Amino acid sequence: MFLATFRLKNNCNMKQFYGWAIGVSTLFLVSFTPYYSIEEVVNAMRSGNASQLSKYFDDRVDISIPGKNDNYSKSQGELILKDFFNNNDVKDFQIKHKGENNGSQFCFGVLQTKNGNYRTKLYMKQKADKQVLQEIGFQRVD
Repeated sequence: MFLATFRLKNNCNMKQFYGWAIGVSTLFLVSFTPYYSIEEVVNAMRSGNASQLSKYFDDRVDISIPGKNDNYSKSQGELILKDFFNNNDVKDFQIKHKGENNGSQFCFGVLQTKNGNYRTKLYMKQKADKQVLQEIGFQRVD
C-alpha cells in the first residue's frame, strides 16, 4: 500500500514537472521572434548588399533614388537597390543622426560610394512584433 501511494505521488510530481518544463520552454522559444533594429539595417547599408537589406523591408517599401521614386513590393525594391548598388560601389555609410519616436526608428547618414556621396534616410516602423523598413531614400550630395 505504501509503495502504491509513493508511486502515485511521484507520477503526479513528474507530470507537473514536465508540464512546467514544456510551458517554460515554449515561452522561451516564442520570445525569440525577430526584432530588427536600425543598426542591422545600417550594417547592411555599409556592405551595399541589397539582398541583406531587403530582409528588413515591409511588404511594400518607399524607395527614392535619383531618377526613381516610388512604392515598391519587397522583391521589386530589392532589384531597384541591387541596380543602385551595382552602379554605385559602396565604400562606407556614416550615421549623422538617428533616433526613435513612438516605436519607430529613423536614421540619417551619408552613403559614400565610388561615384560620390548620397544623403540617406532610413525609416523603420513597428509592425506587429517587429521593426520593418518602410522608407529608404538617397539624395546626391554635390
